[in-house]
Amino acid sequence: MTETTPELLKRFIEGDASAFADLVERFQKRVYYLAFQMLGNHLDADEVVQESFVRIYKRRKDLAGVTNFPSFLTRVATNYSIDLLRKRKGHSQMLDDSDSLPGEVQVELSRKVRTPDVQFRNKVLMEEIRRALATLPPRQKITALLHDVEGYTKSEIADILGCPEATVRSNLHIARKKLKKILEKRLADKE
Repeated sequence: MTETTPELLKRFIEGDASAFADLVERFQKRVYYLAFQMLGNHLDADEVVQESFVRIYKRRKDLAGVTNFPSFLTRVATNYSIDLLRKRKGHSQMLDDSDSLPGEVQVELSRKVRTPDVQFRNKVLMEEIRRALATLPPRQKITALLHDVEGYTKSEIADILGCPEATVRSNLHIARKKLKKILEKRLADKE
């Protein structure tokens, strides 16, 4: 029988190293995918995964009051991703080469594409979306990613980002409006 996340968290807080390893195994891909969407490259995404779990490990005694570990972990990863974006001074350097993705990510993505024509159109569209996302301020970018890509609710995003739900709604609205404008222009220019 598989342990629930709260059970693993309790064991981890009590000092069980195997419970921490289980938490890492259970959530590292989720953190990686979010970080990759946010930062656009494998090295930074790996750094976010490692640093997020290091921070969780160092603060294990403070986790007793955490009721939703996945949201808490996402908050830690999101904040570190935003810090990395700020270090770049808002100039996200998205990689154009999807070959830099780990093999398992490439395989998973390839399963979702059925024909070469669809694959090409999807690749072009995803690249345009990634470039458009890269132009957004960090809070708008992460809000759009968490809601529209990761499927978090506005309430969950408010908890993750530590802000009012109204701010999440505002950031999401503004991000979508900007993305729509950017994508309409870019896709019209390509025709």
